[in-house]
Amino acid sequence: MQKILTGQVLQFLANPFEGPAEESARVITDGAVLVEGGRIAKVGRAADLLADYPRAVVTRYGDHLICAGFVDAHVHYPQTAIIASWGKRLIDWLNTYTFPEEMRFTDAGFARETADRYLDLTRVNGTTTVTSFCTIHPESVDALFDAAEARGQRIVAGKTCMDRNAPDRLRDTAQSAYDDSKTLLEKWHGRGRASYAITPRFSPTSTPEQLAAMGALWAEYPEVLMQTHLSEQLDEIEWVKELYPNSRDYLDTYEEHGLLRPGALFGHAIHLTDRERARLKEMDASLVHCPTSNTFIGSGLFDMAGLMAEGQRVGLATDTGGGSSFSMLRTMAAAYEVGQLRGTPLHPAQLLWLATQGSARALQMEGKIGNIVEGMEADLTVLDLASTPAIAQRHVRANDIWEALFPTIMMGDDRAVVDCWINGER
Repeated sequence: MQKILTGQVLQFLANPFEGPAEESARVITDGAVLVEGGRIAKVGRAADLLADYPRAVVTRYGDHLICAGFVDAHVHYPQTAIIASWGKRLIDWLNTYTFPEEMRFTDAGFARETADRYLDLTRVNGTTTVTSFCTIHPESVDALFDAAEARGQRIVAGKTCMDRNAPDRLRDTAQSAYDDSKTLLEKWHGRGRASYAITPRFSPTSTPEQLAAMGALWAEYPEVLMQTHLSEQLDEIEWVKELYPNSRDYLDTYEEHGLLRPGALFGHAIHLTDRERARLKEMDASLVHCPTSNTFIGSGLFDMAGLMAEGQRVGLATDTGGGSSFSMLRTMAAAYEVGQLRGTPLHPAQLLWLATQGSARALQMEGKIGNIVEGMEADLTVLDLASTPAIAQRHVRANDIWEALFPTIMMGDDRAVVDCWINGER
């Protein structure tokens, strides 16, 4: 079935960090998107597409903005129910909230219920792709992939691997982590819209033997992604130095075990050394900015401007549930605020690009998702740019599309999300 969506259509033409942000995108004010077979078949003026495809089913969005669906590049779906828990830093957060909650995922029914609730919460916020850590339990991985498959949703996920510095009930071993991850990878990777990510939680909770096992698995399956954490908090970095005294730095704990190359996703990456920054760029790894988490847990301020100027591959993420919102709009607002605190505020085009094409690029999927271009998968989010009285009264004074969009980025929530299309389905 052919479907046409009409409204204002936003397409990115270039990376807004590499040239004038205002020229990085175009908005077709009387635009339309033709969707067929789960893909974007054509983009253009509404009058032209309606005339050329008279039998298409039409959904009219007036002056609402049709943009690519949001891509959340780093989350922990098992932490859905503990989001906005009070007053802890990273290590205390794990011990007080995260680990007790993750123990519950031995129950497949509980895992399924949480996965369904998590994907529903993100969908109403306009998120169409998520990249998630699961728990050590294979049941938690199956639950999330099953839930995404039922929705036709693109998903990246993997079994979290930990064999030390965690409660006994949340530890695996180097061998069981390898075996379970391999079984899950072979079951899910490439099935429909599913992608597997090899997932050591972070160096403090994996022995060198486990990191080596994950590196060996990645060498066997180089087409998958690898996700972990890097340099989130200063006391965490000191802990890594104690645990890996022979490593040059935090990044080296991954590199020496085969876990640094294109397709590596490093969450947070706030407190990087010059050597780490240079090596990350050289290896074309991806960094994922988690601004609401970084401020909520008191981790620090990500150097977006500096890292982008270096040509790093950077995405954006909510980091549920250390992050304090399921909304990528709120996450964009937090990224703007962090930029202001560093003296480098981000343009609205840069914020929206990070939440769509930038995150897709971090996942090595920029040719599939994250933009409205012919041939791409039809994941679309429709925004009301005057969704509340406070936003509407600012929107009416806008002089261009970026002034019109910015109040929704800063003050918008799920009320701004008029519709969400996943794989061509409303």
